[in-house]
Amino acid sequence: MNPTGKRRTPWTAVSAAVSAALLAVAAPLGTAVAAPAAAPTPALEWTACPGRGLDPRQECAWLKVPMDHAHPDGPRITVAVSRIRAEKPAARRGALMLIPGGPGTSGINDPSGKGQKLPQEVRDAYDLIGFAPRGLAPSTTVDCALDRGDLALTTLRPYPAADGSITQNMTAARRMTDACVRNGGELMRHISTVDEARDIDRIRAALGERRLSAWGVSYGTYVGAVYSQLFPHRTDRVVLDSNDDPDPTRVSRAWLAGFETGVENTFPVFAAWASAPGNPDRLAGTAAEVRPLFLRLAAQLDREPVPWPGANPEELNGNVLRQAAVDAFYAPASRFPSLAKLVRAAQHRTVPPAPPAPSEALQQNGAAVAAATLCNDVAWPTSAAGYRADVRKSRAEYPLTAGMPRNALVCAAWPYPPRHAPVRITGRGPSNVLLVQNARDVGTPLSGALKLRAAFGSRAVMVTVDSTGHGAYLAHGNACGDRTVSRFLATGERPRGDVRCG
Repeated sequence: MNPTGKRRTPWTAVSAAVSAALLAVAAPLGTAVAAPAAAPTPALEWTACPGRGLDPRQECAWLKVPMDHAHPDGPRITVAVSRIRAEKPAARRGALMLIPGGPGTSGINDPSGKGQKLPQEVRDAYDLIGFAPRGLAPSTTVDCALDRGDLALTTLRPYPAADGSITQNMTAARRMTDACVRNGGELMRHISTVDEARDIDRIRAALGERRLSAWGVSYGTYVGAVYSQLFPHRTDRVVLDSNDDPDPTRVSRAWLAGFETGVENTFPVFAAWASAPGNPDRLAGTAAEVRPLFLRLAAQLDREPVPWPGANPEELNGNVLRQAAVDAFYAPASRFPSLAKLVRAAQHRTVPPAPPAPSEALQQNGAAVAAATLCNDVAWPTSAAGYRADVRKSRAEYPLTAGMPRNALVCAAWPYPPRHAPVRITGRGPSNVLLVQNARDVGTPLSGALKLRAAFGSRAVMVTVDSTGHGAYLAHGNACGDRTVSRFLATGERPRGDVRCG
């Protein structure tokens, strides 16, 4: 049991695929919401971390934070925190917060994981800090108890029916919302990016740090940007990697819509790979043939799905193939071959073994936190007619994603109004932000990253890396990009202006 009395679930992070799937006082738009004064944050008591495969140096602690930061004396929840101390005490600069993506992904084991990919001079200078955002195990948890079918990625990411109808999507949004209201508890109303940013500042205070450095990835870039806006003078060196569109009028709606351009930008790279001579998974003789082949096959599977026992859903239909492409485009080097094998199997009306999935408990936890965050950050439209028109336009302009990026998430039926206005990112604050971004990123496309760059103004510079996939820093072996970011973290030296790494 954890300190809140809730049952602990394993410390393993929830699958990023599930968490990325889903994507009462409000201040005026763009105004930081001031939290009431609170008692000093207590120091953390560090103990050995449970779990297997962790760096033996990683320590863990529990921090009590208000469920509602507007009422600091009200009910409290627990946030799990971890660290690996700086490896060279004499060179120690401070703490580097590793902000996970998602929403719905835990970073509790990041000091043992991606933190160990950092170069020695960075690990010498910083305590590496991880945490499980509120709602995620082993912090105080939430769970909507969704039907198993609603955990399918083609439901969490709202693909229309084969004929473009969204009736099933609107029905699913109401069904999933009802489950979250019935089973999620009061904490579901207090899971948002602003709440996570305020939790991070509580962690900073508990660590005894005056300022905090950060490395945020994917959704973590939005968290890092919001933290930098709410607490600009509590930031030291901030790296935002694979950046979300910060549009305060749309927020998560813009992130979902980004898959249109993300898939279009990445598909030509897959087509070139899948037509290369000597490739054992070659699909066509030329790159130009791959796109029509894929579209024809998806349409055929729309009409005639192939049974797929053990998968969710238990058939290979057109939307499952489309989602498999989205998943593969996150990590081309490791996943392009699996996508090609799936295409070849489908051409022969066969399927590979069902893909492995996290435990249902982890999927449920991640899906609940993702839904709460996406829906509490901004109010989504509720009109089926509006979604229907958007989907129709998207299907015509971006056939590879079949209308999914403009369709109705669970948020279309969410009953709770946002408790905080979306934070408008501005240039207010120190010039200490470095954005790093792949030129081709399916989940956080360059077009959205450029909007975050513009919003920060003189606070930031941006390194664009000529790479394909999700995650830029230390992810694709681009020496120029990696060297630029590492130098900034280790020494504070930052390019004078935006740069492009070929």
